[in-house]
Amino acid sequence: MMANKTGMARLLEIAGEKRGLMTVSVLLSSLSAVCMLVPYASVFVILKELLEHAASPVLADGAKMIRFSVIALIGLAAGLATMYVGGMVSHIAAFRILYGLRVKLASHIGKLPLGWLNSTSTGAVKKTLEQNVEKVETFIAHHLPDLVHAAVTTVLMIVVMFSLNVWLALACFLPIVLAFAVQIALISGPKTKENLKLCHDSLERMNASAVQYVRGMPAVKVFGQTVQSFRQFYQDMLRYRDYGVKLTDQFQYGSLIFKVILGSLAAFILPVGVFLLSRDPANIAFASVLLFFLVMAPGISAPMVKIMFLAETLRDIDEGVRRVDRILAEEDVSEPERPMRPTSFDVSFDHVFFSYGTEPVLADISFTARQGEVTALVGPSGAGKSTIANLVPRFWDVSTGAIRIGDVNIREIAPTDLMDIVAFVFQESFLFYDTVYNNIAIGRPDASPEEVYAAAKAAQCHAFIDETLPFGYDTLIGEGGVYLSGGEEQRISVARAILKNAPILVLDEATAFADPENEHEMQLALKALMNNKTVIVIAHRLSTIQDAQQILVMESGRIVERGSHEALLSTNGLYGGMWRSYRHATQWHLGKGGADNEHEHAAKHYGR
Repeated sequence: MMANKTGMARLLEIAGEKRGLMTVSVLLSSLSAVCMLVPYASVFVILKELLEHAASPVLADGAKMIRFSVIALIGLAAGLATMYVGGMVSHIAAFRILYGLRVKLASHIGKLPLGWLNSTSTGAVKKTLEQNVEKVETFIAHHLPDLVHAAVTTVLMIVVMFSLNVWLALACFLPIVLAFAVQIALISGPKTKENLKLCHDSLERMNASAVQYVRGMPAVKVFGQTVQSFRQFYQDMLRYRDYGVKLTDQFQYGSLIFKVILGSLAAFILPVGVFLLSRDPANIAFASVLLFFLVMAPGISAPMVKIMFLAETLRDIDEGVRRVDRILAEEDVSEPERPMRPTSFDVSFDHVFFSYGTEPVLADISFTARQGEVTALVGPSGAGKSTIANLVPRFWDVSTGAIRIGDVNIREIAPTDLMDIVAFVFQESFLFYDTVYNNIAIGRPDASPEEVYAAAKAAQCHAFIDETLPFGYDTLIGEGGVYLSGGEEQRISVARAILKNAPILVLDEATAFADPENEHEMQLALKALMNNKTVIVIAHRLSTIQDAQQILVMESGRIVERGSHEALLSTNGLYGGMWRSYRHATQWHLGKGGADNEHEHAAKHYGR
């Protein structure tokens, strides 16, 4: 759940997850700031001693000056040592927080409904998981210790300077206050926040377009395109450039004024000091104080510049943290208060309505897929077949109505239990950059090697793994390894499902990429997988579901026909037209004798 805090408070709340380490880091940074001021104080004492004996330097206390020189070196060494140790502690805390935050985000994203993932670009999620989380680590490891160091230094300097001379202190700090006021007005303005948000949004769009551009590289190369002609990516790059330049232009004059003022503090101190000294030229004590202010001016400007830099950086980090919290605020699939587990595995849809946002997809869907039988979903593209399949494992929640497994509403089943009950073989198989063995074993990570091999044999993929892959089951898939054909990838996916051995099986055209040579092997694999299970099949090749006990024909989000293959053909309805179009399509060939206009029209209307 997203925290109510924002900005610096939220960053400190995140840092507080490792409160002990951060407390040690803050204390060491504070001690370092005190130690780093010791050399300045020592220089002041030495200069004061020399000024007091300016007429006769030999009378100056040499031992005292040597003693304070040694103190200055010890203070510098102690300041550097405590700064180093504090930095190490803050880095340890930062990397632990970084790990925890990424695990938390990844775990939360894994629990979100697929609707959120489909409506969010890959580039935006990738940017949040990598760049925005990395900025939190940067803040904790570097900026927080620096901020504490600069704040403690500034407070000590203010106290010392005002205790020495109020007028010189005012001459030093009034320009700083003015410079800060200009910068804060720029940073906190609504225009800046809007431009910063637009800049981050454009960066996310550019990341998403970059992913799409890389994935579409085969098409880019085949059609001889360049990045300029790949319009979306090119426009997103230009947009990000324009927002970045606009944001930079907005700050350039304010930053310039700020740095000029801080670099010229002596120009403000000196006139006031000369005026005050002219009233009492013999006042050696005041002369030493004036000299101290002139020496310390660069010392006070350094932490001020650091604080301002950190403020600008925190503005950028804060936008990233908001995006992290935005993901954490997304509601995951709800957990039942009293989880139930079904004892039978019929799948029933009871007057189910579903919509993506305001767009209705399913209307009044009712049917029962019985255990030990095959229920097939067919219909034109966009009829809602895949949506029904995705509702069974609760990738989305229904708008109204209910889905039950046995007598239990799937909302009353714990998500982890539901995932154990349902196996899903997607049309487009996804294999990880890992070994073949691990890609199959993901179906049941605790399975023994013998069970993994048995699942591969049942899925008709053991032969090509053992005989054609260079390292058998230890062969890496993807980058640095081998690439499998579509049919081979699907058989690996079927092996996963066989290994999982879930009582409910959802198949989204599992033979879509199978060529004629291995389609028979895929059918054998699926036969082994479907044994005594509740099977819901999305079919585009109607020949694969002729033996299904129940065929549901869908159109425009509704079930318009239902029955067996023979019963549906006898009614000569939508299914009959689809079957005739499918039969004609299987006889189609290239050349002058290709499909006639009627067949082409029918194939377009009833095809995928």
